[in-house]
Amino acid sequence: MAAPDELFCWEGAWGLPSVSTDCLVVLAYAQFAGAPLKLRKISNPWRSPSGSLPALRTNQTETLSRPSDIIIHLRKQKYNADYDLSAKEGADSLAFISLLEEKLKPALIYTFWVEPKNYVDVTRRWYAEHLPFPLNFFLPGRMQRRRLETLQLLRGDQSLEAGDELEKELYRDAAECMNLLSQRLGSHKFFFGDSPSSLDAYVFGHLAPILKSKLPNGKLQQHLKSLDNLSNFCSNILLLYFPRDGRESGGPKTSSPPQPDAGDFDHVPNKRRKQLLSALAALAAMLGYALLTGIVSIQHVQRDALEEPPDHHALGNHDDEDEDGDG
Repeated sequence: MAAPDELFCWEGAWGLPSVSTDCLVVLAYAQFAGAPLKLRKISNPWRSPSGSLPALRTNQTETLSRPSDIIIHLRKQKYNADYDLSAKEGADSLAFISLLEEKLKPALIYTFWVEPKNYVDVTRRWYAEHLPFPLNFFLPGRMQRRRLETLQLLRGDQSLEAGDELEKELYRDAAECMNLLSQRLGSHKFFFGDSPSSLDAYVFGHLAPILKSKLPNGKLQQHLKSLDNLSNFCSNILLLYFPRDGRESGGPKTSSPPQPDAGDFDHVPNKRRKQLLSALAALAAMLGYALLTGIVSIQHVQRDALEEPPDHHALGNHDDEDEDGDG
């Protein structure tokens, strides 16, 4: 029997199985279709076979990163959540997914990666705390720049500037999209009846972070919570398909011994030693990078110069944002 495909995803927070919209889409679809994937939840995209997340490594050693490509691959493997859809329902599904990409995704990027207080207090803080050293110093900044490029591409505006006018326009489009989704869902459990489809996976992936995150600027969340059927839709998927993650967001907490993460490749007895070696290797790599780029230089000084008291200069805090990561 062939080994199952491996799915690499960002780990979760706020009661969600992942903090990434793309990862949530893939995770939800895999659950809906019953795909037997070997899940690796990690907080370091450089441990992914593609260097980004999500990533699916197939048993043919092929690596796929785009959610649409991963879903197509799963369908080819006979794990098809859209099998029972009619031709009209299939066309409606594609239309609503396009609507999500056009109207909701830009507002989602703005909310988490552009709005200053949300980015500093929640997004950047989470990635800085969960990424390993030294990636936590520069990867959040580069991830933000990538999201800004995506937002510019989606908006067709290379001179995009953050501000009240842009925020109002993005949130207006997002609210319109949510209203249309709410009308289409109606009183149904899922968008096409009693069984979830790829549209349900895409809607869940885009709405769940808005619903569950604790953002200082929660304008999108307020509108989503006013649409009871969409809010219940996300909560029901979490309850039915990700019950373990949903329990982490609320209810009484009981103390239990820590369990090794299913996505951790290290054997537990050797984990501390490997972490120390990884930290030393990362420090050496960062020092080498600093020397090569001229951030740090080694100079020969005269002996008599050493006897003079050194000048004291204030050191500013600068983020090195010239490296890349996820999505």
